[in-house]
Amino acid sequence: MASTDRRTFLTAAAGALAAAPSPTATAPRPRPATAPRPRPVTARAALDQLLTGNRRYASGRPLHPHQARGLREALAAGQHPFAVIVGCIDSRVPPELVFDQGLGDLLCTRTAGEVLDEAVLGSIQYGVEELGIPLVLVLGHERCGAVTATLDHLRSGEPVPGHLELLVSEIAPAALRTRAVPGDWAELTMRAHTAWVRDAIRADPAFTSAHITAARFDLDTGLVSLLP
Repeated sequence: MASTDRRTFLTAAAGALAAAPSPTATAPRPRPATAPRPRPVTARAALDQLLTGNRRYASGRPLHPHQARGLREALAAGQHPFAVIVGCIDSRVPPELVFDQGLGDLLCTRTAGEVLDEAVLGSIQYGVEELGIPLVLVLGHERCGAVTATLDHLRSGEPVPGHLELLVSEIAPAALRTRAVPGDWAELTMRAHTAWVRDAIRADPAFTSAHITAARFDLDTGLVSLLP
């Protein structure tokens, strides 16, 4: 190939390479539209949405809704959650995953054994009064570590170290009420304590505008069932 032809070829090849898209470059992703989301306005509708989402989660077909960038940006201006979840800190029971909900859907307050204190009650009141949330759901779960610690203390009678004393003192009444009942003591205690937390919130005049209910999460099946 003559030198002139070689220069012409190399020049053309360089131009083609410069015009070609970089192999590492990616086209900008279209921003997902932020469609208005119907917010449950009644406690019954809110509970139905939670239980429907839980069935998706338990069946292994969650939608992971309301996590798009566009919605995140829209929520920066304000939130409108439809349920308050009072749950345990257990890492296996994250409410947003258990109920297959997303950003802006749930207002969650979590303590070991869903023990109540003034900070928890104030948080619930903020959701009910300030945000107009119609439903408060107390969520207990099987094999709760706080319940196990309480039962261990009652069996041994040994002093409870440090701040754990608050947890044990709050759960112990439910354990003592169920000690003579046939069945799994830990399960009976968890159910009794969860129902007591629900009833304590119900009895507080700060929450009369909301429906208060309680439920149990099954670690094995992933299902949530309402407590009587």
